[in-house]
Order: sequence, then C-alpha cells, then structure tokens
Amino acid sequence: MVNETAVTGFFLTGFSDVRELQVLFVAVFLCIYLAALMGNFLLILTVAQNQSLHSPMYFFLANLSLSDVFYISATVPKSMVISVTNNKWISFSGCVMQNFLVITCAGAESSFLCVMAYDRYVAICHPLQYMIIMNWNACIQMAAASWICSLMNAALNTANTFRLQFCTSSINQFFCDIPQLLMISCTDTSTSFVIILVETFIVGSFFFVYILASYVFIFSAVFKIPSAQAKYKAFSTCIPHLTVFSLFLSTAVFSYFRPKSLSSPVVDLLAAVLYTVLPPLLNPVIYCLRNKEMQMAM
Repeated sequence: MVNETAVTGFFLTGFSDVRELQVLFVAVFLCIYLAALMGNFLLILTVAQNQSLHSPMYFFLANLSLSDVFYISATVPKSMVISVTNNKWISFSGCVMQNFLVITCAGAESSFLCVMAYDRYVAICHPLQYMIIMNWNACIQMAAASWICSLMNAALNTANTFRLQFCTSSINQFFCDIPQLLMISCTDTSTSFVIILVETFIVGSFFFVYILASYVFIFSAVFKIPSAQAKYKAFSTCIPHLTVFSLFLSTAVFSYFRPKSLSSPVVDLLAAVLYTVLPPLLNPVIYCLRNKEMQMAM
C-alpha cells in the first residue's frame, strides 16, 4: 500500500524561467488581455446603446462576447501573476474554480454559436416568420438554456475530475486543464476518461452537424436569391459567424484531438493558448470587420 496525502494545491507550468522572457510574456499577454476585454466590452456596450442593434442576432452576439470575457479572464490573469511573482502555486479550490469557469465558457461559446446558426437559418430561410419564431421570449429562453446547460456540464465534469486522488501537484499546463489533471491522478481514470470522451463526442458532433446542416439550408436559400445585393447582405451576416465557428473548432480540435506525434510540453502549452486566448481576442474583431452595421453603430 502507498501512503497518500491530500493534495492542497497544484503547481502550474510557467512559460519560461528566464526573467527577461517572463517580462516579455507578461507584456504581450497584458496587451492581448486588455485588447480582448476592450473589444468584447465595446461590442456589448455598442449593442446595448444602439436601438438599431436590438435584434436577436446582436443579443446572442453580446452573450457570446460576455462568455469570451469570462473565458480569457479565467486563465490569462493567473498566468501573468505566475510570471510576475514566479510563484506557480494555485490552491485546490482555485484550481476547481478555474476548471469550472473554463468548461462553462467553452460550453457557452459552443451553445451560442449553435443558437446563432439557428437565428441565421430562420432569418434567411423563413424571413416572413422571423419575428414570430425569434421573439424575445424565445431568445431569452435560448440564452438562459445555453448558460444553464453550460453550467451543469461544467459542474458534472469538474466534480468527475476532482473526485480523483492525485499523486503529484505538478500540472504540465498554464491552467487547470482536465487532460493534465487526469495524467497526475493516482486512481483509475478510465471511467472519467470514457465519460469525457463520450460526452465530448456526442455534444461536439451535435453542434458540428447542427451548424453544418443550418448552413447547407442557408447557402441553398441564398443562391436562389436573384438580387446580387441581397445575396451580399445575407452573406455579410453569415460569414463572421462561420469564421468564428471555424476558429473555435480548429483551435479546440488541435488542442485535444491532435496526433500524439505532435504532442510535447511546448506544443501542449501553445495549443492551450490558441484554444483559450485566440477566440476571445479575435471574435469581436471578426464581427466588427465583417459587419458594416456594427461598424456604423460603433
């Protein structure tokens, strides 16, 4: 039998132990973090302050920006503190909360991208019934369902992960990520791994197939429109959403489903940065650059 002591916290991986590189990392990530906050808060305020943007599409976009704010705030500030203080310690409760927030925000991001695809489908394929189907009660219910389902999913996965016993306190990642936590567990993780794999496959497949099917109907309807200007207007509201979805999907797939031959501590670290930092930073930029109505409102 092996003597086990309760783990009271974890040591996260820093990006470098060289002081000059730590300062550079803090400077770069502080700029990225402030840019992401400014972009997302500006988008939320623009939607809130402009009556012309009080529509379902921008309501869901504001919710997406809110999830992005929480998403990047769950990981980047702590990693900057680690570089500034050179103290890599995070408490057990802090690790639980960080893990919970990351899963919640990733789930909310996926849910709102799915809801926004449905919104575009109704707007383009059923324009005469749009205001009836996408009334404010329905929009609020879909937004609430997205947040509640994301919170429940995060609670399930977090509880499933932190019920385990851990052999060591060192996590090979800059935040409390489930795959890295499973790797340092003393207990059998096969059940936890199967639960995560099955849930990720089912939920991810549903979101992917739903959004793909929505855009098949959308593009088939757009190509039937005789007016070139109407086609351009329809595409201008769809392309930003499709770009954001592709960005989120590609970074997530590369982070968690890449071949083992491409896996190493450095690659794992950079992949996690792409997955947790890039979407919150680029989402408001993509929507502002591709949406003239948003540009005029700003």
